[in-house]
Amino acid sequence: MTDAGATGDTGAAGGSGDGAEGGDPSAFATLGSAVREALSERGFTTPTEPQREAVPPLVDGENVLVVAPTGTGKTETAMLPVLDELTRTDEPRFGIGALYITPLRALNRDMRERLEWWGDRLDLDVQVRHGDTTDYQRQKQANDPPDVLVTTPETLQAMLTGSKLRTALSDVDHVVVDEVHELAVSKRGAQMTVGLERLVELADDFQRIGLSATVGDPAEVGRFLTGDRGCSVVEIDVGSRLDVRVRSPAITDEDERLAGELMTEPEFASHVRYIRDQVSEYESTLIFVNTRQLAEALGSRFKELDANVGVHHGSLAKESRIEVEDDFKAGELDGLLCTSSMELGIDVGHVDHVIQYNSPRQVTRLLQRVGRAGHRRDQVSRGTVVTTHPDDTLEALAIARKARSGEVESADIHDGSLDTVANQIAGLVMDFGDIRAMRAYDILTRAYPFRDLSEAEFKSVVRELAGNKVVWLEEGLDELQKRRGTWQYFYHNLSMIPDEATYSVEDVASGRDVGTLDERFVVNFATPGEIFIQRGEMWRITEIDEDEEVVTVSPVEDPGGEVPSWTGSEIPVPYAVAQEVGEMRGIAGRQLQQGAPVESVAREFTARYDGDADTVAVGLEQLTDYDTDHPIPTDDTVLIEFRGRELVVNAAFGHKINETLGRLLSALLGQATGSSVGMEIDPYRIELEVPRNASATDALDVLEDTDPDHVADLVELSLKNADSLKFKVAQVATKFGALKGWRGRGSSNRFGRDRLMDALEDTPVYDEAVREILHEELDVDGAAEVLERVQSGDLSVELLGDRTPIGLGGRSAGQELLSPDHADASVIQTVRERIQSDRMILFCLHCQDWKRKKPVKRIRDRPECPDCGSTRIAALNPWADEVVSAVKASEKDDEQEKQTERAYKSASLVQSHGKRAVIALAARGVGPRNAARIINKLREDEDEFYRDILRREREYARTRSFWD
Repeated sequence: MTDAGATGDTGAAGGSGDGAEGGDPSAFATLGSAVREALSERGFTTPTEPQREAVPPLVDGENVLVVAPTGTGKTETAMLPVLDELTRTDEPRFGIGALYITPLRALNRDMRERLEWWGDRLDLDVQVRHGDTTDYQRQKQANDPPDVLVTTPETLQAMLTGSKLRTALSDVDHVVVDEVHELAVSKRGAQMTVGLERLVELADDFQRIGLSATVGDPAEVGRFLTGDRGCSVVEIDVGSRLDVRVRSPAITDEDERLAGELMTEPEFASHVRYIRDQVSEYESTLIFVNTRQLAEALGSRFKELDANVGVHHGSLAKESRIEVEDDFKAGELDGLLCTSSMELGIDVGHVDHVIQYNSPRQVTRLLQRVGRAGHRRDQVSRGTVVTTHPDDTLEALAIARKARSGEVESADIHDGSLDTVANQIAGLVMDFGDIRAMRAYDILTRAYPFRDLSEAEFKSVVRELAGNKVVWLEEGLDELQKRRGTWQYFYHNLSMIPDEATYSVEDVASGRDVGTLDERFVVNFATPGEIFIQRGEMWRITEIDEDEEVVTVSPVEDPGGEVPSWTGSEIPVPYAVAQEVGEMRGIAGRQLQQGAPVESVAREFTARYDGDADTVAVGLEQLTDYDTDHPIPTDDTVLIEFRGRELVVNAAFGHKINETLGRLLSALLGQATGSSVGMEIDPYRIELEVPRNASATDALDVLEDTDPDHVADLVELSLKNADSLKFKVAQVATKFGALKGWRGRGSSNRFGRDRLMDALEDTPVYDEAVREILHEELDVDGAAEVLERVQSGDLSVELLGDRTPIGLGGRSAGQELLSPDHADASVIQTVRERIQSDRMILFCLHCQDWKRKKPVKRIRDRPECPDCGSTRIAALNPWADEVVSAVKASEKDDEQEKQTERAYKSASLVQSHGKRAVIALAARGVGPRNAARIINKLREDEDEFYRDILRREREYARTRSFWD
C-alpha cells in the first residue's frame, strides 16, 4: 500500500459525521448492506482516511497493519470488515469468529460500548474476557462462545489450554491486535506471537489485522504481527498534520512571587505558571510528563494554585483514574496531567491541545502524545513542548523537527527472549499433553521474534525446564510431556511482566485507596514519619505492614517531601536525536566563538526549528560563555574534560550507547587503578568519579585501544557485580521455574542474590538475564561502532584539563527544581526525628569483642567501649553485620578489605567528632567520606547540618542506580 496523506480525522475514534471533507465513500461501498445501514444510523457520512485506505484490502481478506494516530477511527477500520464478514457468512459457526487483542489491562469503556453497539445492531454477540471476568461469565463463554471476543495477550494464553475454549477457538477467522507497536517491543508481545502460532495449530491460518501508532519501520512491525506471512501497510502521514511549538518560559516578577508561595525555584514556578496559562487558553488540554514522580510534583503545585487540573497515572487507584477520566471527558476539568499510560488510547473525549513538559525524548512519543489532539475544523494536532534547561531545549527542537519530517524511530522488537521460550514450551505441553520437541521448536520459530532461535538454545531451555521439574523430557523419544508441576508453573507465569510487589497506600482517616508504591521505594526510603506526594496531595506515612503490603498514610499540608519512586527507567534518548543536538551545538558554537551575537544565531535556527528566538537562546546558554580556546563537543567530536576526580566524556550518542561506553570506561579504569569508579550518564555525557591516580589520557586510551569486537564480553564482565543483573537473574529464574514464589523483597538480600548468581551462571537463565539488560539498557553494537570511528580517525577525541559549561550542564543539573534550597522546617524536623530513632551498630575496633545496637538518640556524645575503654568505635548501619565479620576475619578477600577500611574510617570520624559523626553515618547512602564532608562544613545552625544530610540522601536516591 502507498502511504496515505493526512486529510481527515473524526476527532474521536470512529466518531460522528465529521469525516474527511470530500472523502471517497467507495470504501464503505465494499461492505454489506447491514453494515452500511448501521453506518448511516451511526452517523458515518464518509470514511476517515485509514478507513478509506484499509477497508478494501481488509474486505478482501488481506493481512493489514494500520498505522495512524489516536482519534482516526482505527477500531472501526479494523472491525467493520470483520463484523461484515461475520454477518454475511452462510456457514453455521459454533465457536469464536474473531479475537480482538488489546494490551490494555482494562479495556477502555468507550471502545467496549462502541463494539457492543455494533454487535447489538448486527445481531452479533460481542463479549470481553480478561483477568477480572467472573467465573460464571467465563463458563458461559466456554459453553456458548461469542462471535467476537475482546481479550488481552495474557488471557489468550489461558484460553489456549482450556478444552472447551480450544474447540471454540478453532473457528477463529480474524485476529485484531490493538496497540501492536507497544507489544512489538516487549516480552508480552513476543509471548503473544507464539500464542498466535499455537492458535494456528487449532484454527489454521486466519486474517491478522494490526493497529499501530506511528513507527519508523511499519513493515517490520507487520512481520512481527504476521510471522512474515505478508502484510499490507496503510500508513497515515502524521507529520504534515502536526503543529508543535517548543517554548522555554522566561522568569517574570509573578514567578518570583509564586516561587515563595509554591516553595520552589523561580524557574520551576515559571513552568507551572506558563502551563496554567496555556491550559486556560484551550477547552481541554492533556499535559504529558515523562515520569509519575513529575506528574505528582506538578499536580501538587497546581493544587496549591487551585488550578482545575487532574492527575492520572498507573499507580493511582483504579477508581481515582476513572473519576478523572470521566471528569475530563465531561468538561469538568480543564487539564489532565498524565504519563505514557494515556498514549494507549484511553478515551477522554475531545482534546484540542497537548502540552509536553520536558523533552519527550523520542519522536514516537511526541507523535503519539500530540497526536491525541485533533481540531475538528482544520484537522491539525496542536501541541506545545515546555522545556527546562539547555539540553532539554535543543533535544525538543530536534525531536519536533524530526516529527514533522517523518524521521521516526524503528520499533526495537524483543527478539529471542529465552524466558519467553521457556514459558511457551510449557504452554505447548499444556496444549497437547505431550509433543515432539522438534514440533514445538517449529511452532516457536514460526513466530517472528524467534525466527533466529537456534536448536542449541532451544534444547538448553528444554533441559533447564526439565531440571526444574516444569516438563518431563524423554530424551530418547525427543518428546516433551506434561508433569505435575507444569500446570502450576504455567498459570503462575501467564504474564511476562516481572512479578514485583506493590504496596497499597491507604488513607488512615477515610480508609480509601490512595494508590500504590513500588516495593523498592518502600524498602529503601519509606519509614513512618516520611512525607511523599501522591495524587497531587501530601501524605505522611503512619505505618508499613510488610505482610499485607499496605502503607497507611495521613494527609499533611506542607509542600516539602520526597516524590514516590516507582518502577520504570528513564525514557532513553535515541542516538539520532542526540546526534542532531550535537550537530546544533557545533553549528551554533562555531558562530558564537567567532563573535556572532546569540540573538542572531538563535534567529537563524528558527528557520529550521519550531522554537522562537528566546527559546533557542535558552538551548544555546551553555555555549554563550564558552571559552573560545576550548573544543566544542558535537556530533563528530568527543570532548574529555577533567579536573580533580571529575572526568566527563562529552559524547552525543544517546542513552544506550553512553551507558555502554560508561560501563566500559568505569570497568577498565577501575581495573587499571585498582579502585572503584562512580558513573552517571545522560544522552550527552558520561560523568565519572575516578581515583586520583587516573587521568583523561587513561580514558582516551580505553577509547583508542579497546578492541571493538570485545565490547560485548567486557560489558558482560562489568555486569557481574551489578545489582541490576542480580535482580534480573532472580526475575528470569522465576520465569524458568528455577525460583518459586520470588518477590522483589527477597532481592534485598545481597548474599542471597550472590548465591543465586553463582548457581545459575552457566545456564540459559543467566544468559537471558544478560541478553535482556543488553537489549533494554545498552547498545553494544553502537558502542563498538563508536570505538571503530575513534580508532579510524572518523571521530575526533579532544582532551581538556578543565570543566566546560556543557560538561557541567548534565540533565541532573536541571532536576533540583522541585525542591527549595532550604527545605521546609517540618521536613527537617522529620529527618531529625527519623535519624534519632534509627538504630546503629557500635563496634569496638580495639578489643573487637564489644558490639551493641542502639537508637541514635541513646548514643553518648563521646561513645567508648565499656569493656576496654577505647574510643575507637565504628558506627555501622544495623544490617552491616558483614562488616563486623570482615574486621574479625584473619584472612580477608578484597571485599572484606574494603569493609574493614570502611569500619576504620567510620571509627576515626566517631573518635574525632563523637555523636555528630554517628548522626551523619546514620543517613541513607552516606558513607564515611560524605559524612566527613557534612561534618566539616561550616554552618550557622543545627538545621543546616540536617539540611546537608537531606541533600546527600536525595543525591544518593537520584544516583544510586549508577553505583554497583
